Amino acid sequence: METIFSGGEKPENEQKPGRLRLLKRRQGSRSTPKASWVLDAIPDPVIVVDENDQICYANAQAQQFFQSSAAHLGVQSLTDILPFGSPVFGLVGQVRTAGASVKEYSVDLSTPHIGRRVADVHVSAIAEQPDLVLIVLKEGSIARQMDQQLTHRSAARSVTGMACMLAHEIKNPLSGIRGAAQLVEQNASETDKVLTQLICAEADRICKLVDRVEAFSDQRPLKRKPLNIHQVLEHVRRVADAGFARNLRITEAYDPSLPDVMGDRDQLIQVFLNLVKNAAEALDGMNGAEITISTAYRHGVRLAVPGGRDRLSLPLEVCIKDNGPGIPEDIKAHMFDPFVSTKPNGTGLGLSLVAKIIGDHGGVITCESEPRHTVFRILLPIRTKTSARLQEDHVPN
Repeated sequence: METIFSGGEKPENEQKPGRLRLLKRRQGSRSTPKASWVLDAIPDPVIVVDENDQICYANAQAQQFFQSSAAHLGVQSLTDILPFGSPVFGLVGQVRTAGASVKEYSVDLSTPHIGRRVADVHVSAIAEQPDLVLIVLKEGSIARQMDQQLTHRSAARSVTGMACMLAHEIKNPLSGIRGAAQLVEQNASETDKVLTQLICAEADRICKLVDRVEAFSDQRPLKRKPLNIHQVLEHVRRVADAGFARNLRITEAYDPSLPDVMGDRDQLIQVFLNLVKNAAEALDGMNGAEITISTAYRHGVRLAVPGGRDRLSLPLEVCIKDNGPGIPEDIKAHMFDPFVSTKPNGTGLGLSLVAKIIGDHGGVITCESEPRHTVFRILLPIRTKTSARLQEDHVPN
């Protein structure tokens, strides 16, 4: 007896011809799980289209991705759910012509209905049904996130070594220069006092810069404890509203069901305050300027927490989004490197420190940016028995 199913929920005797045959059940063998159960368990969107690009099947993740039910998708074609001129149409055509699997990375699938979505697209032929094509979408390449995370941590480590040298070799001579300028000022004329005051001010400015760099050399274990991420973000929101973002619109889109995150409250506040402040500065003077802070639960990558052998999943997502001009193309690949900044008076250390703190928490930070749409996405581990045990291991005696 054959087991078949399609995007609709019709009984077998009402199935239309040309649908996908997925699993066979042998007489006398143990019960075979339904194909729909197997495909719904796949964490990536999967759809099948016929020779007319009509959708035959969409698994649970595809329904969530396209924000439509199986019944609704079952009466639509690719042209109804994908943007005009999407590269996916060309990939499907290649598969039909050559019969081989093809892939394309970072394909823009954004539409007004589903919003901005970018995914890697894998298209394959189905040998048993030559008129059908299988399309698998992989949103947010794990490999790219891992590469970016390793790059960010490498950049932070390079700054850490430099910070140790700067703190010792620069701050001590600066103290001598400032002290000498103050002594000279006691017997200087009014004109010369302006110069000595300038020397003191510049020495103080350099000391502050070195202090910021010195933050990278702090190797003390994190004091992690269970935190409500929304309380952290609400504190950041209040600080922003009272200061640098008082004239901007800040909206919140929170998932109230999120579990606690294991982290250092002060450091996480520093991270999100830095990101919101950067967004506010990018929006300065723009009409319709808006910052959106959102949280969500999603299955993410697994990374090792520094100092531990265990690996934690990162399902807690925090996004800081703005509709500013975007990050220039020439620095996108280096935005988390030290001393890279688009600000006239910027030091370029803010995002490097953000990357270090998120890495110390065992998390991942990524960025997507184009005009009117810049998103910094942070994935963090939630509180579990494993993370609680790691916290105990990191508490200093």
